[in-house]
Amino acid sequence: MAWVDWTEDWIAPFGTVFVNLLKLIAVPLVLSSLICGVASLSDLRQLSRIGGKTIAIYVITTAVAVCIGLITVNLIKPGKQVPKEMRERLQQTYEQNISGRQRDALVTKERGPLQPFVDIVPENFFGAASSNRNMLQVVFFAILIGVGAIQLRKEKAKVFLGFFETLNEIIIKLVDLIMLIAPLGVFALMASTITSVTSDNPGGVLHLLSALGQYCLVVILGLAIHMMITYGLIIRCMTPMKFTMFLKGIGPAQLVAFSTSSSAATLPLTMERTEESLGVSEEISSFVLPMGAITNMDGTGLYQSVAAVFIAQALGMQLDWTAQLTIVLMAVLASIGSASVPGAGIIMLVLILEALGIPSAGIALIFGVDRILDMCRTLTNVTGDATVAVMVASSEGQLKPQN
Repeated sequence: MAWVDWTEDWIAPFGTVFVNLLKLIAVPLVLSSLICGVASLSDLRQLSRIGGKTIAIYVITTAVAVCIGLITVNLIKPGKQVPKEMRERLQQTYEQNISGRQRDALVTKERGPLQPFVDIVPENFFGAASSNRNMLQVVFFAILIGVGAIQLRKEKAKVFLGFFETLNEIIIKLVDLIMLIAPLGVFALMASTITSVTSDNPGGVLHLLSALGQYCLVVILGLAIHMMITYGLIIRCMTPMKFTMFLKGIGPAQLVAFSTSSSAATLPLTMERTEESLGVSEEISSFVLPMGAITNMDGTGLYQSVAAVFIAQALGMQLDWTAQLTIVLMAVLASIGSASVPGAGIIMLVLILEALGIPSAGIALIFGVDRILDMCRTLTNVTGDATVAVMVASSEGQLKPQN
């Protein structure tokens, strides 16, 4: 009945506009909030303490997420359930997509071991700020400017910092305006996702999910365990906040994360909810959350561990514990380096498969449902960012839970 074309022409554009509006304010928000956040710290010792604490927690929670994924996929063994004919059909369907991801992964693989450190430092700030994919460079520049501001006398830096404080407040107000169209934007994004998966055959999604149902369930189960147990224990044991209150406060940001599949696009709302609903100080949220949107990818790491073992199981390959330890190490490093945009996890997954000697063409087995799972793992990433922000704020005495 041509509903797919009608949806793409008349519904999907509203979702695109919604995401573009969120991405539009992402760079100025990260720049202004980080500069103000770093400059508000009393000295470099406080910056190093909060920064070290933040990065350490992010790495630990990601490693825990990867381990949860490995335990779950090894217990359930979803790869054993994929019929041979379905494997062949999926590989043919997504052959073109695979070749593109393999090329991207090859470019990444050929880079030197220290290239990520080189990539952090931009040669031109305006070039870095022109793309959300260069957000890590924007973060580096903002922290550098903030460190410079700490070195100045307060009266000298007052006008400079006042500009960025005002810019930050303006961006937060824009978030409120953009969120007025959130219901329409989320609806359009979901409609577009469904039509892209099913195409002209509504039964296609059911057929695909029936073949990959256990794989999807393992990923979602692992993400749920990580969110409810890992994050739940952190909130309950290391902060004075109730976990139910935390979930209620961060709920709107989780919904936007789920629909956009982008931590960077969700960042403005995450910051607003964390400060206004969870009581995290602006000093902590403006430093921890932008860092988290770039480096904290718990959901991505868990997904990559499950996907790698699933593909190996489906292809009849055995992975010993040495290989699975390699998955832990690579998934943690890859998740930290993944761009906070939709689909970045697939490229890093190709690198993990290549390191383990698993044919990278095996990603065809999961490509059809990746968009759906990408939404789930982004929700986990954003929840993790907020969890760490609450924990760091509590440890620094800068958490004032709201009623």
